[in-house]
Parts: sequence; structure tokens; C-alpha cells
Amino acid sequence: MRTLAILLAALSLAAGPFHADAGGEKPPAATAPAGLALAGVPPGVVDASAARTLVAAGVKVVDVRTPAEFETGHVPGALNIPFDEMGKRHAEIGPPSTPVLIYCRTGHRSGIAGQTLREKGFAQIFDLRSYDLWAPSQAPAPR
Repeated sequence: MRTLAILLAALSLAAGPFHADAGGEKPPAATAPAGLALAGVPPGVVDASAARTLVAAGVKVVDVRTPAEFETGHVPGALNIPFDEMGKRHAEIGPPSTPVLIYCRTGHRSGIAGQTLREKGFAQIFDLRSYDLWAPSQAPAPR
């Protein structure tokens, strides 16, 4: 019984105190802590399968290649922000709580862009590294 009481006390401390507002309502749930897996995928370098799962879950996709490279093909719905413009254009992605999937051609520029985003407060960064990993994994077009 003592063990159960200790467990319940620990759980209530972990959950935090309940505070009702003037209307007696429970306050809105806090956003998930940064770094938690999204759609079962932890932040960091991801493969094409994980990238597809993230895109299906609605993650913001950012192609950090040049506009010319972007025009040759990109992940559907991707935003084009070249890596060297990320510092001044990161707000186009959304608030730092926004999960983001980034990629370039080889992974070098996406690594730099990911570091810039971390410096701007982004924590849920998924790096596909290379668009070439996405392109072959696309389903064939229907006939």
C-alpha cells in the first residue's frame, strides 16, 4: 500500500499541479517537449521511408538547395530556402516549435541549415540529407 501511495505521489508531481482558470476549465495542454519523435521518427538524419512518414504527418519540408536545383525537382510542397539564406528567412518556416524536414543534394548544406535552425531555437529537425534519396522512392505515376 505504501508503494502505491509513493507511486501516486510521484505521478502527480510528474504531471504537475492542476490549476483551474476563472471558468473552471483545465488550461490547454502544453506543447510536446522539443526533440520528441514525430510520427514515430526521432529528430536527426532520416531515410526516405521516414521522410515520407513525416511528410504524410504534415511536417514542414524545406529544400535548402539553390532555386535552380529546386526547379529540377523537389519534394512536393517543399519550401525553397537556400542554406545560406536560412538565417534571415527561417521565420518563413514558422515558429521554432515547427517540426521541419530539410534536404539538399549531398547532406552538406542541409547540415549547415540544420545548425542554423538549431541556433534559431528549432529542435525538431529531420535531415533527409539528399533529394536523391527521395526521388527514387517516389511511387510511379499512375497511368
